[in-house]
Amino acid sequence: MTVRTRFAPSPTGVLHLGSVRTALFCWLYARHNGGEYILRIEDTDRERSTPENVDAILDGMAWLEMEADEGPFFQTQRFDRYQEVIDQWLAEGKAYHCYCTKEELAELRAGQMERGEKTRYDGRCRDRTDVREGVEPVVRFKNPLDGEVVIEDMVRGTVVFQNTELDDLIIARSDGTPTYNFTVIIDDCDMRITHVIRGDDHLNNTPKQMNMLAALGAGVPAYAHLPMILGPDGAKLSKRHGAVDIRDYREQGYLPEAMLNYLVRLGWSHGDQEIFSVEEMVEYFDIADVNQSASSFNPEKLLWINQQHIIAAPAEKLGEALRPYLKKMGLDPMQGPSLADVANVYRERAETLVEMAEGARYCFEDFSEIDAKAAKKNLRPVVLEPLQAVRDAFKALNSWDVAAIDEAIHSVAAAYEINLGKLGQPLRVAVTGGAVSPPIDSTVWLVGKERTIQRLDHALELVKIRAAIS
Repeated sequence: MTVRTRFAPSPTGVLHLGSVRTALFCWLYARHNGGEYILRIEDTDRERSTPENVDAILDGMAWLEMEADEGPFFQTQRFDRYQEVIDQWLAEGKAYHCYCTKEELAELRAGQMERGEKTRYDGRCRDRTDVREGVEPVVRFKNPLDGEVVIEDMVRGTVVFQNTELDDLIIARSDGTPTYNFTVIIDDCDMRITHVIRGDDHLNNTPKQMNMLAALGAGVPAYAHLPMILGPDGAKLSKRHGAVDIRDYREQGYLPEAMLNYLVRLGWSHGDQEIFSVEEMVEYFDIADVNQSASSFNPEKLLWINQQHIIAAPAEKLGEALRPYLKKMGLDPMQGPSLADVANVYRERAETLVEMAEGARYCFEDFSEIDAKAAKKNLRPVVLEPLQAVRDAFKALNSWDVAAIDEAIHSVAAAYEINLGKLGQPLRVAVTGGAVSPPIDSTVWLVGKERTIQRLDHALELVKIRAAIS
């Protein structure tokens, strides 16, 4: 048997963390077992489903590089198939028309609540044969009246539902459109889904779907219901806990590998290992190792994992990932050092790609003004001669590399008998315009020889003016 999983988001909203974790577990389980992963867009809610949300889902999945083997399929393109089954079930007596009005159903629920009973449809139209004029009926599935449904859940273990607790589910609305629980089982059957991995908020739907699969004469897939993700405050994860759209994390400078690494650890573990490559996730993942308890979203942990992936990423790949962030800042990545070099120098200093791009701005953009506070503290007359000397030493270098730059700085510091910091910090302010950067030799190397000389000349003029005034 080929393992076939599916991720089936509804485009009534954008792709959020909980949905992405579900998709990841589906994707990993299929990949781990050499199976197939299907993407299905459940867009039967025509009023709330939008093309923008479909694009958001597809864009988010593309960023995370969780490619589907089949799809995306759209339920709105399968209405003929759903109608075919509805007609078949009506003919076979497995479904029936229900003519109850909203007012009658509301009265039914009110009475059940008043008596302390579970609210559910009482089947009053189940054996009805006449047509009620002036009422467009819904279609209900004839759920078994006795017996039980046993779910051997791959996460939660054995869960039992009594059929007496389940009502006759609406499978087609009065306008003819099919409902969620019905379309899901037709799709899972037709698409040969072997494993349904989804949030535990769907657990109560499962016995209804299993009964409908039996009526369809289809096999029942294995089910795994994932515990929810909670916010840091213990409440259900919501927009108040951070980004709503998974793409917000892309905008904030997170790597897709880091997002997947963080999400896979929300409810799953492999020993004490915290950092996983995508290949390791595929190798180690097993749905049987998913914890039954809810997980808590920790933004600080996510940030730490992102930094670990930045540190470990190949320089070329990390540099390419940095490119769009520089462009968004209005910088031309071609007007500076290689992005791989920037990535190598900054990888241990940046928690996000946004932070890396902002920190390396001076490598791609010339500035006319130096930070006033940094200039006042560091570009003083006393540094005029050593700064001039290091400028001349740089000018004379035949090889522009970190080792040669470092040797030139040390030689000037030794010649003027000053602490390395007394020269390095004024040099940093001169070539970056501020007081913070990576090690000074790497910083100067990234800026490049021509730009370094130009910026030192500018700084020296400021020092001379200050010396003349004093």
